[in-house]
Amino acid sequence: MLELRNITKIYNPGEVTESCLFRDFSLTVQQGEFVSIVGSNGSGKTSLLNIICGSTGVQSGDILIDGASMLHQKEYIRYRRFGRVYQNPALGTSPNLTMYENLSLADNKGGRYNLAHGTNRARREYYREQLAALGLGLEDKMDLRMGSLSGGQRQAVALLMATMTPIDFLILDEHTAALDPKTADTIMALTDRVVREKQLTAIMVTHNLRYAVEYGSRLLMMDKGHIVLDAAREQKAAMAVDDILSLFTSISIECGN
Repeated sequence: MLELRNITKIYNPGEVTESCLFRDFSLTVQQGEFVSIVGSNGSGKTSLLNIICGSTGVQSGDILIDGASMLHQKEYIRYRRFGRVYQNPALGTSPNLTMYENLSLADNKGGRYNLAHGTNRARREYYREQLAALGLGLEDKMDLRMGSLSGGQRQAVALLMATMTPIDFLILDEHTAALDPKTADTIMALTDRVVREKQLTAIMVTHNLRYAVEYGSRLLMMDKGHIVLDAAREQKAAMAVDDILSLFTSISIECGN
């Protein structure tokens, strides 16, 4: 279980541009939940992910996994239990390395290389099997540089890399936003399958309201650092895209957008 307790986050404290995004913000994500988060720009969606992963600090509050605080853990320590897929495929992969080399790096997350080779040929067939399971024909392109692949192909590999080692939480930061609609649908279907098969707890930020409704077990809408909608299980299952859009539009009108 992941808990954020009474989080306060102030950007640029003491300066003219000081702004408080979260004040006494709390959120609990149960083990096995797939949470979709929607909201307008500036609502705090990505900041929330960054706080969870440790790339953004907070002024007060606590972040806990199964009751144990990880507030003062370094980012790389937290990533032993987290996998993250970003909006930009280039952030989750190394474009100048081959797919095989990228997978090898992900496979050794948390380990040490010392003076050993960065790749392990004994694992090559395993990588091939994992790529074949994606159903995109990538298993025959392992020796191509990642930068030569399409955005959708790179994002599929990034998803595989993020979940290659045992993790508890998968963080999805608008991971379909840079893709064309057909490819985005493919990546979402793959994401859903990976989350189910590996029994992960997932938190997904998305601007695609259809994905937020169709995928996952819980839906949050955020506005100015507050949760204005929290729908789970039967309540979420009964919601349609128009319901979310109506609330989203009403909030935007209130904000003068």
